[in-house]
Amino acid sequence: MFRTFGAEDATDLAALVARRDVTPDELLDAALQSVEELNPALNAVALVQEEAARRAIAAGLPAGPFTGVPFLLKDLGCEAVDFPAHNGSRLLANTRYAQDSAIFERMRATGVVTFGRTTSPEGGIGVATEAAVYGGPTRNPWNPDHTSGGSSGGSGAAVAAGIVAMAHGSDGGGSVRVPASCCGLFGFKPTRARLPDGPYSGEGWGGMAIDGFLTHSVRDTAAMLDACAGADLGAPYWAPPLVRSHADAISRPPQRLRVALCDTTLTGEPIHPEVRDAVLAAGALLESLGHVVEPMRPHADVARMMAAWTDIVACGTALGIRKALRGQPLAEGEVEGVSRGAIARAAQIPGERYLEAVGEIHAFGRQMARFFDPERGPDILLSATLAEPPAKVGRFSHDTEDYVAFRTGPEGVFAYSPFCAVFNASGQPAASLPLGMSAGGLPIGIHLATRFGEDELLIALCAEIERAAPWSHRRPAPLPLGPA
Repeated sequence: MFRTFGAEDATDLAALVARRDVTPDELLDAALQSVEELNPALNAVALVQEEAARRAIAAGLPAGPFTGVPFLLKDLGCEAVDFPAHNGSRLLANTRYAQDSAIFERMRATGVVTFGRTTSPEGGIGVATEAAVYGGPTRNPWNPDHTSGGSSGGSGAAVAAGIVAMAHGSDGGGSVRVPASCCGLFGFKPTRARLPDGPYSGEGWGGMAIDGFLTHSVRDTAAMLDACAGADLGAPYWAPPLVRSHADAISRPPQRLRVALCDTTLTGEPIHPEVRDAVLAAGALLESLGHVVEPMRPHADVARMMAAWTDIVACGTALGIRKALRGQPLAEGEVEGVSRGAIARAAQIPGERYLEAVGEIHAFGRQMARFFDPERGPDILLSATLAEPPAKVGRFSHDTEDYVAFRTGPEGVFAYSPFCAVFNASGQPAASLPLGMSAGGLPIGIHLATRFGEDELLIALCAEIERAAPWSHRRPAPLPLGPA
């Protein structure tokens, strides 16, 4: 896509369409050709709906910031009439929807040409995308032996490989930021309730889940967030209103900020040496830009929060499966091992424990808010996105039925990704920036977070860093083309 049209990001592609240097049909042709050539090696794109995309172009695309730009939806949520979904599960394969979700309507209004979906793990509860419904794992364009992350792993792989310039994702425990880190992309999790959830749900996972985007540039993400921001009709709660807009925020650098640098996990355990080096380099970069950087980490009960997160998501997973079964018993092979483990865990959780877990998440949010106290605390928390470079394919297989160990065990998801879910629980905005590379040539993401509601401050800082240390020139080597 980018080599063919000489573009750096989706904004560049939209400009080509606006100047009539290329048509939306020609961009769609190129994206479909890329799927044909690259998807056998990646297994990132599913459920291609070319006819729906052609109809949208023929009917006249909305005039928006991305008119004519090819686009993919994550195969989890983001309900759309023209785009059936597997939702990462054999049980839910080929699910169709009677109406479009609010988030899809807003994305469509930007003028994007949606033509399919991207792979995700079953239930969205993994940091690798290897769902059985797609016939194999989704692989990382930087090194196919490694995972592209999860749960928006297909979107991360498709964008990093250049099939599309940006794609939809969602994030309930790092599911945008983890693939951004693995694939060398920009991923931004907005403040809780910044984007709409309706009408299919009031909130995801007790308010911890939210939609987002995988992009090559801060400006692409800013434009998409502005187009999609705001509560939908009947939303149970709203995010604090933006002062101006994300796009306006990135046009000017923020004031000089107080940055807390954490080169361990948030509970003090060591992280991979190469990842730690990338964190320290990011701190030095911020100091060179005039920000005040000092070692610090929050004093919050991360372990208790993670246990509560695990119980809430077990209940959410069990509920989704029960609704899909419609009163029928679960048959052998309909869901994967981790999902069966989540059902078993949920059966052990009485209603009062579920409410207690939600309360623990809320209490944790207050602990994190105190850490960012405007009078005494830092403005930004700087850490790694993951505790190590991207994992090998198969390490986080969903075959196991020990759901709790899969999440919280010493070799589990939270040990690998100890930073991201913290900000799903607190609801605060957070981002992963592609600033580091391992000696083995794999991307290393740097994580930034700030106070609840201060999305504009965070994205302005991300844009300042992007200008100081551009990453758009860093792309994976071309993949082998054609059938695997």
